[in-house]
Amino acid sequence: MTALSEYERLEAEGIWRPDPEAQRQEVILSLGDATLVIADDRSATALAHWSLPAMIRLNPGARPAIYAPSAEPGEELEIADETMIAAIEKVHAMIEARRPHPGRLRGVLIASGVVLLGAVVLFWLPGALVDHAARIAPQAKRVEVGRKLLTEFTKMTGQPCHSGAGDKALAALAERLPGQQVIEVLPEALDGARLLPGGLAVVGRNTIAGPDTPEVVAGFLIAAQRGAAGERPLHRMLDWLGPAAALRLLTTGDLPEKGIAEYAQQLIQHPPERPSNDTLLHAFRDAGVSSTPYAYALDPTGESVLGLIEADPFKGQPAPRPVLEDAQWVALQDICSAH
Repeated sequence: MTALSEYERLEAEGIWRPDPEAQRQEVILSLGDATLVIADDRSATALAHWSLPAMIRLNPGARPAIYAPSAEPGEELEIADETMIAAIEKVHAMIEARRPHPGRLRGVLIASGVVLLGAVVLFWLPGALVDHAARIAPQAKRVEVGRKLLTEFTKMTGQPCHSGAGDKALAALAERLPGQQVIEVLPEALDGARLLPGGLAVVGRNTIAGPDTPEVVAGFLIAAQRGAAGERPLHRMLDWLGPAAALRLLTTGDLPEKGIAEYAQQLIQHPPERPSNDTLLHAFRDAGVSSTPYAYALDPTGESVLGLIEADPFKGQPAPRPVLEDAQWVALQDICSAH
């Protein structure tokens, strides 16, 4: 029997040298179960038995193939027969495949770890950076970022409207609505309301100049607050700018000026998505503001906002307290009269 099941008996000619100083001689090779038998080609006397697993090839890929019984210098065997060479190489491949490979397992584990780390970096780290930066930013920095956004707004809308009585009315409106600290009225290009970091809100002139009741501007501010689905304005901004901007805010305390300008432009042009009617109605109820005036400001026909009208939490009854007194509302409507 041989080491390979496809061969019942395998023999070939070869040239053997017992040591570097000895004369080379022709021999007959027989592939056994675990050894290669080297025999004299005339007398058939066995000259050597080489262990198949221990054999090494001294010239991989070359012909004729040259083998040695071990790494120690000494015996050499030259084989030109392709069938015998293929058989010996196949035996070595089978032995190598059965041998344990701790390095290969280590490589697989390392590769798996790299893939896992890459997935963490790609999918988890960006969001975590944004969340962390938005969470730990101090209030002073939020106010600074909000003011920088407002500065960019004014390049597209003009300077905010101001008047003595109108500013007092805005302060009263901010005090009346929970979550607002400063409200600015922009004269052009802005429809509705936007929330900026630092407790700053901006409203368009259309929310005060046309309507006959302050519930409209209050409604736009309430919708802007709920439109973020609980997301803070700075978080929403960093989410848009990306993890690189969040990392910069964490490490330097600043945001890229170009990014601020681009975000301001898209915020002007793309109002936040309006919350669901249920969300809005709960918010109007909590704020003590009727939802009907805001609904008609969105759609004068009332058809697309019927849910806000019919389910108005204060339908047919006065709100707990007015959004603004009549004199304050008149002053607010006149705040942009000089523009």
